[in-house]
Amino acid sequence: MSTRQQLKALVEARNGLIVPGAFNALSAKVIADLGFKAIYVTGAGVTNMWFGMPDQGFMGLAEIADHTARIRDAVDVPLLVDADTGFGNALNVYHTVRTLERAGADCIQLEDQVAPKRCGHFSGKEVIATEEAVSKIKAAVDARRDSNLMIMARTDAAATHGFEAAVERAQKFAEAGADILFVEAVTQAEEVRALPTRLSKPQLMNMVIGGRTPIFNAEQLGELGYGVVLYANAALQGAVAGMQKALTVLRDEKEVQESSGLVTPFAERQRLVSKHEWDALEKRYT
Repeated sequence: MSTRQQLKALVEARNGLIVPGAFNALSAKVIADLGFKAIYVTGAGVTNMWFGMPDQGFMGLAEIADHTARIRDAVDVPLLVDADTGFGNALNVYHTVRTLERAGADCIQLEDQVAPKRCGHFSGKEVIATEEAVSKIKAAVDARRDSNLMIMARTDAAATHGFEAAVERAQKFAEAGADILFVEAVTQAEEVRALPTRLSKPQLMNMVIGGRTPIFNAEQLGELGYGVVLYANAALQGAVAGMQKALTVLRDEKEVQESSGLVTPFAERQRLVSKHEWDALEKRYT
């Protein structure tokens, strides 16, 4: 079974599949090594960790395609890829889907914000007209070469037009052919509970640590009928916290020992990057 077929089966089971976000190939390898069944290639994470900038539309297609390809080479689990607004109009979306499909995406997420987009849990968002957003989803569906490639349609309309408008827009995305629906940044627990009863397609719920949506346990969300529970930047926030702790000790104590518990042991670091496999290849070709 291909990774695209695996993802489709996992999403359609609607059991609250936990999907952590990866911001580079090593973070993806850590996620896969811990047994998670799918990975989200996070646009915010790439922007934060690659550029050191906020999630405000600075990432382009080339950057996310490059990261997708590198992560695809590093792991063999399904990849859901954040393509922001598709980097332009419906024609740009068509090109984006072709590019990310070729890079190894198993699902491509597109959103309906006005460009330049911003994090769904920031203030000041705007969304494009429903008709334009629907046309972009139709272009995405038409562009895919493999029918198993999933298209995820995200709407940020709840923040600007209200919950009911967001549900209505998501339904139109479903009618346009979207495989997964993503209503971003709902702020009330009752809205989280209501969405699976209002929309027939599988849905993703975004658990932003410190964000505007109340945190639900993944088992609870699975019982509600969500297909995917996204933690897009848990790895990023954990990595930053770890760097801050280790480097604070280095700054203050002038050394860091492996026994401190502040750093991954040298041997574990080499295991994660599969050094033993490269050593075996070196022996084979020498």
